[in-house]
Amino acid sequence: MVKRIAHELKEHLPFTALGALTGIIIMVIIVLGNVPSHISQTVFYTLHPLHVLLSALVTTAMYVRYRKAKFWVAILIGWTGSIGIATISDAIIPYLGGSLLHAQMEFHVPFIEEWWINFLALGGIAIGYWKQTTKIPHFGHVLLSTWASLFYIMAFGKAEWIPLLPFIFLFLFLAVWLPCCLSDIVYPLLFLRKEPELPSPERREIAS
Repeated sequence: MVKRIAHELKEHLPFTALGALTGIIIMVIIVLGNVPSHISQTVFYTLHPLHVLLSALVTTAMYVRYRKAKFWVAILIGWTGSIGIATISDAIIPYLGGSLLHAQMEFHVPFIEEWWINFLALGGIAIGYWKQTTKIPHFGHVLLSTWASLFYIMAFGKAEWIPLLPFIFLFLFLAVWLPCCLSDIVYPLLFLRKEPELPSPERREIAS
């Protein structure tokens, strides 16, 4: 499993770096365009729930694909792998990153404050459990997670962002690199007795 984690982290490097770069470009546009924080908040509460839905689907489908389990087990794995890790990626790491940069940050836990997000997680679990034929480009998940993390910073943080761009790039990279790899691949495989061979991210897709 250690080799699997190291391999997946290595394979995710170019995807995550490119995603973080797009986040920096969007941040520059937001800052220079003086976009109000409430717009960023609206975007965040659009992207984050979609991230939860997608993560729940992929995590559940990855597990069920290699081990037929009872639905309550799939719910447990899918919910913790999506709600838990997406919250770390989209909210906790951006909050900690902004705080370390001495930005004025507000702390929010989306799935508690917006309870309906939990239903999207359950919807993703149901899809992943009963129909594992949906093909999902992995890079799409990386971009979704990156942008959700970015818009959390822009919605709930205040600072002179332009001088901090190199550090923001680093935090966006870390917010996606570890959690996405863990939730999509490593986390569901932890519950399998035998680790299956999986393709690289360029070819990875959830399909029957």
